[in-house]
Amino acid sequence: MADIYTLEAQPRSITGKKVNQLRRQGLVPAVIYGAKFKPVTVQIPYRALELTLRQAGGTHLINLNIGGNTQSVVAYEVQRSVLGGLITHVDFLAVDATTKLKTEVPIHFINEAPGVRAGYGVLLNGVSSIEVEALPADLIDRVDVDLTPLANVNDAIYVRDLKLGDKVTILTPGDEMIVRLAVQTVHEEAEAAEVSSTEPEVIKKGKIEEDEEA
Repeated sequence: MADIYTLEAQPRSITGKKVNQLRRQGLVPAVIYGAKFKPVTVQIPYRALELTLRQAGGTHLINLNIGGNTQSVVAYEVQRSVLGGLITHVDFLAVDATTKLKTEVPIHFINEAPGVRAGYGVLLNGVSSIEVEALPADLIDRVDVDLTPLANVNDAIYVRDLKLGDKVTILTPGDEMIVRLAVQTVHEEAEAAEVSSTEPEVIKKGKIEEDEEA
């Protein structure tokens, strides 16, 4: 089960280009969308929002406390400034416990491939993330892929080889390659990617929204 984070928000009446006033006050304009209610505009203190998004990414639930009312959401789109990468706007997707969510989760490699250790070849990466569907309580923040089966050249791991249990449905086609052990040639040397345990950022960069309003 994914962790759940809590974030304080305030109802927002300022919209359009005037939201720059909020940003100068250290507040970030945001909108909550949901299938069961009209969009809700809120404002959130920048520092608290930044820390929460860094931890929650786009797969963990966030409980937004809005004037005493709590709404469970996930960060759907995050808009950042071109200079400095500061958060300027966030779209949240409202969720409930009975509605399944679709999201992208990153691939995370663990252990060492025996074929690489023995010098037989190099690892060529395929997809770096997969799309999954699950109830909010069953969302996962990454998929661990064990490299120990890669002992010989052309050994590969595909999406169809992943085992995520009955509560998580994989939507990415099963024939998509995740990683393969290949003989290193001059051509492939440029393509060979060093396998890292660093988790890629999962927050999406969002659309330009409020600054273009009248």
